[in-house]
Amino acid sequence: MNDILLLKQGEIVLKGLNRRVFEDKLVSNVRRRMAHVGNFRVYAAQSTVYVEPLDDGADMEAAFEAARQIFGFVAVVRAAACPKDPDAVFETAREYLAADFAAARSFKVETKRSDKSYPMTSIQLSQYVGGLLADAYPDVAVDVHDPELTVRVEIRENAAYVHSVPALGAGGMPVGSCGSAVSLLSGGIDSPVSTWMTAKRGVHIIPVHFFSFPYTSELAKQKVIDLARLLAPWCGRMTLEIVPFTHIQEEIRDKCPEEYFTVIMRRFMTRIAERIALQNRCGAIVTGESLGQVASQTMHALAVTQEPVKLPVLRPLICMDKREIIEIARKIGTFETSILPYEDCCTVFTPRHPRTKPRLEEVLEAEKPLDVEALVEEAVRQTESVLISK
Repeated sequence: MNDILLLKQGEIVLKGLNRRVFEDKLVSNVRRRMAHVGNFRVYAAQSTVYVEPLDDGADMEAAFEAARQIFGFVAVVRAAACPKDPDAVFETAREYLAADFAAARSFKVETKRSDKSYPMTSIQLSQYVGGLLADAYPDVAVDVHDPELTVRVEIRENAAYVHSVPALGAGGMPVGSCGSAVSLLSGGIDSPVSTWMTAKRGVHIIPVHFFSFPYTSELAKQKVIDLARLLAPWCGRMTLEIVPFTHIQEEIRDKCPEEYFTVIMRRFMTRIAERIALQNRCGAIVTGESLGQVASQTMHALAVTQEPVKLPVLRPLICMDKREIIEIARKIGTFETSILPYEDCCTVFTPRHPRTKPRLEEVLEAEKPLDVEALVEEAVRQTESVLISK
């Protein structure tokens, strides 16, 4: 049985003259992911990426699961390929879907023809194959309106493909097709979700974490590395940049008014993130901020936070509530790690009464005792890079 994966392209089918660029990136991403689970031939045709095993050593189950985490596909299908002869289609369906027929009480056959030169219409082929399957499985009734099992037949250029239920793909755009961005990655629930959502739009991610040892522990640092590894199957290979933040936070604590601690800290984060972004030719900064969730995420505070930088600041979660964010975190597998009880730098030196409506001129005045440029330069220079791959 010629087992194969059919990965159905999503919105890139709407692209015009530059569609090939997106398809090439998609095929490249699939090849990189499949290299870990077997030897495959990967190629694109008719709005589909084909993943064809070249030997018996290929792990099709692992390939199937990996394909479901690759952005750019709306559906992932595990199918059997066969000649386009109607009797071959029947025999393939009878054998390949035997377990499905054993569990079903009713079925129908549904045919789609990408090869319009095929001599039988879709209805004719469905009726022919359906009749033979009805004879082969007399205990399974034909029900064209509400069947338990739908036998799907696709007539394509090189072969016919038989399968049952397609699985949902990850959607979105191929990672790397829409540029690169740095993403602020804390140990919380929100930032892994905002990172994932940005990668889903085709953006290559460089995660940036701010580490405040000894106020935050090595366990907290490892937690963020673990979160990055959980994101890697979706986001692809990444380099996690771990920024030492202790000196900056101590300078803020010693020299700035307490009510401005958080907003000044976040202004340093955006400055450092922009510096790392420019070094890596990134076009944006991504944060996990959600409007009104905490004192530093009011409209006034957000405006003051992004004031020092020129790159756009993307906030995928800005209008989402916590329940929606948690649902995505559970879906992508980061929630259980995010709730591990290890502190992050945002909880260090938290003011008792933070300003929720800071004014820029007041914050600039509060920052005056700090040597901002020297502190940023020192943090960037001492940043540790950790390669995250899947």
